[in-house]
Amino acid sequence: MPTTAHLTATELAAEFALLSDPLRLQIVLALAQEQLCTCHLVDITGAKQTTISHHLKQLRTAGAVVGEAEGRFTWYRLAPGAFAASSGVLPGLAAFETPPRLRLACSD
Repeated sequence: MPTTAHLTATELAAEFALLSDPLRLQIVLALAQEQLCTCHLVDITGAKQTTISHHLKQLRTAGAVVGEAEGRFTWYRLAPGAFAASSGVLPGLAAFETPPRLRLACSD
């Protein structure tokens, strides 16, 4: 995933979109704690295996999740640096201070 300095608004929106689905967010939060296989994610979320697989595919395609096959099972984990870029903008968005005015007033 790219760093914050190199993200366009479209790329940043795409990272946030990955987290906008409640089930996908639940999967990401679970994978932030430990490596899990699909059966674990089914137990944790209560979702069907096909639904979990669909969301894992979206996360893998986006480069946010990595799967490692081991026998009949695939163990999933967050990719190194996954969501680091988008999470880097959150402190600025959550600041309670009024930001400074950095530009001159527009002229009429």
